[in-house]
Amino acid sequence: MVDALPSVAFVGAGSMGGAILRGLVASGIPVDGGITATNRTPERAAELAGLDGVRSIALAEQPDGNAVAARSRIVVVGVKPAMVPELLAEIAPHLREDAIVVSIAAGVTLATFAGALGEGASVLRAMPNTPATVGRAVTGLAAAQAVTEEERALVRRLFETVGSVIEVPEEQIDPLSTISGSGPAYVYLLIEEFTKAAIGKGFAEPEARLMAEQTFIGATALLEASQEDPAELRRRVTSPKGTTERAIAVLQDGGLDDLFARATDAALARARELAAGA
Repeated sequence: MVDALPSVAFVGAGSMGGAILRGLVASGIPVDGGITATNRTPERAAELAGLDGVRSIALAEQPDGNAVAARSRIVVVGVKPAMVPELLAEIAPHLREDAIVVSIAAGVTLATFAGALGEGASVLRAMPNTPATVGRAVTGLAAAQAVTEEERALVRRLFETVGSVIEVPEEQIDPLSTISGSGPAYVYLLIEEFTKAAIGKGFAEPEARLMAEQTFIGATALLEASQEDPAELRRRVTSPKGTTERAIAVLQDGGLDDLFARATDAALARARELAAGA
């Protein structure tokens, strides 16, 4: 386990970058050299300025802010994907020799970074999901060939401050995004439909929401606490010839397994279109 991190910069500390930054601060892990964050406007910069150990730069007030941030050991690139090439051209001359560059820009390949920073650059792609804002993210991590074990461990520890980390080859980043990246939206959709079903059975909307949301929250909390296989927990709720068994049969007869496969296949196809610029 890494006990401390070197200096970290978030270049483009938007919603996701800001969530990871806050998780790092909240973790209490020492950051030697401190944390730097850049945003375009003073208003966005002010949101991070009060955090302990954070230097928050508004580019509108300090145009060389990205260059300043690039002097950190770990540089997290959090700008929109279309802005990445321009940003890399801006910061490349200011990166340290031992810099570790981490991209959280969806769809931007390691090859794009190598083209801007050189084949020997230590670059990783990270795909966190939105539960990072509450410290419960799943982050996929893919490293370029030049990345050392020490560098990989540092970046892994950074993302562990906001949840769990799965290391994968780059070709698995897009498939991972269809599960953990898009996954929160699937869960919210299920809760929406579960709520509608409750309303259809005569419950008022507040009670319907409470039942649906807390059932999902409680079930996942039990899953985590028990460490049981979800299929085993499902079997324990499903009494033979009971009401749950009949409901499960309807869901299975409706092809729920095929529906999830087709949905994630569609997400993967779109991810590949976006990566190709479509």
